Amino acid sequence: MTLEAAGYSVTEAEDARAAAAEIARVPHRIVLTDLRMPHGSGLDVLRASRAADPDVPVIVMTAYGSIDEAVQAMKDGAHDFLQKPVDSNHLLILVERALEQSRLRTENILLRDEWSKRYGFPRIIGESKAIKRAVNETQRVAQTEANVLLLGESGTGKELFARAVHHLSPRRDKPFVAINCAAIPETLIENELFGHERGAFTGAGERRQGKFELASGGTVFLDEIGELPLGVQGKLLRAIEEKTVDRIGGRSPIPVDVRVVAATNRDLRAAAEAGEFRRDLFFRLAVFPIEIPPLRERGADIELLARHFATQLGRETRGRPATLSEASIKALGAHNWPGNVRELENAIERACILADSTVLEPHDLGLAGAGDADASGAWNALDMTGTLSEAVERAVRFVESRKIKEALKQAEGNKTRAAEALGVSYKTLLTKIKEYNL
Repeated sequence: MTLEAAGYSVTEAEDARAAAAEIARVPHRIVLTDLRMPHGSGLDVLRASRAADPDVPVIVMTAYGSIDEAVQAMKDGAHDFLQKPVDSNHLLILVERALEQSRLRTENILLRDEWSKRYGFPRIIGESKAIKRAVNETQRVAQTEANVLLLGESGTGKELFARAVHHLSPRRDKPFVAINCAAIPETLIENELFGHERGAFTGAGERRQGKFELASGGTVFLDEIGELPLGVQGKLLRAIEEKTVDRIGGRSPIPVDVRVVAATNRDLRAAAEAGEFRRDLFFRLAVFPIEIPPLRERGADIELLARHFATQLGRETRGRPATLSEASIKALGAHNWPGNVRELENAIERACILADSTVLEPHDLGLAGAGDADASGAWNALDMTGTLSEAVERAVRFVESRKIKEALKQAEGNKTRAAEALGVSYKTLLTKIKEYNL
């Protein structure tokens, strides 16, 4: 009654067994438990809480004669203990203090390596104001149920932020399902999202659940949402608004409980005004927009990221960390990074493979000045050893890689437009992008 009067939402459990089951079922911000109770003890509740989430503070309530047990509980990981009879003011002070300490521990959760290892998402590295602002907004919105729209150029790390939203939310123990809307042909995207019933079309030999059903209880990440066909946008809007999906060939809607995080490198507002994207869907998705800054606007973060990648990729490719010379740091800082963090990572990985030592020099990075590599210099550096066919194959790969990079740059990362400009199929372009690790 004291906690509810103070504005807290309280779940009660009648004994240790019920408490452990409730803790396993639903995440809680704090646990208060008596020491002696039926079907177990407060120590059992403490262990259940720490198994579910070791960072949730547990306060043990105890009578005067059980102080020794309370001290033991503290040694086992309890945050504090509260002596009975409980004083309401003291109770509120302990709860507020525990929650504040919990908040401080997680304040920089996205920037800390130990948390990223524990929760399974990569580190977000950076000290610039732009990246810290994006991190702060991600932390704030993650605990809510609001839909999130991640905005930024290709290669800025939008999927990393989407995973962070999921892992920092109460849905973190449920599925995270990522869908690249641009990588799935228009004829298949509806089936991919919502599934089909047996016999719905030729070849539909059995029922298939869509990604929304598979993610129920968790998060759906819709990458490159700007490329979603108009015909499917209306069905996506209905799924978000009504929390139901209709399988192809189905007779009744199926309830789904998902949070939607979408990402795009397009100006969706302009696309909506031009009639290229549904205005109502845009406003449903953009409840909480987060702008992910391009690498060129992140100042000293370029060096931080480069050193991180050199350490990590050096171990993976050479068995030991690599370092960067001062000349390399200057060259990296002078580059414009149109491909953002992804381009930087690729440059460091290339250098780790090609370098003669663990110290990476500018010529290892494949950068010439602040822009793209000079074409004549690159041609002169082309390996001409071996047979004619082998040299020609290397030259073809060089030209293909440069041409695809340029097409993607001109198309601002839109793979459909890049494929059209190159005169190849969308599938061929995706294969080449993967082949050249672009």
